[in-house]
Amino acid sequence: QVQLVESGGGLVQAGGSLRLSCAASGGTFSMGWFRQAPGKEREFVAAISRGGSVMSYADSVKGRSSISRDNGKNTVDLQMNSLKPEDSADYYCAARSSIYSTRSSNADDYPYWGQGTQVTVSS
Repeated sequence: QVQLVESGGGLVQAGGSLRLSCAASGGTFSMGWFRQAPGKEREFVAAISRGGSVMSYADSVKGRSSISRDNGKNTVDLQMNSLKPEDSADYYCAARSSIYSTRSSNADDYPYWGQGTQVTVSS
């Protein structure tokens, strides 16, 4: 059984940083982070391949965020810097099926989702 548990959200001032973490159980997967703000659709933030060698980022966070993983601990982190009020959202980690080693920016490619962690950036 696959379980994903996010942590690390909170309230931060604009320009600050947060580090989100996702603990996975039930296997090692290609992982992604997505976010959803109130009244908006869920959007891709970052993704990392199962081996950790390939990452991708949404243009909105590129240069300000870094995704990494520790397969020994089965965790995937999202470091976010220079945060902006428009980064405020619920952030979700997601896992692809274990048959895929590649990352994806398409939410439909992720069958497993965490419960989300809230990030609020004040101006």
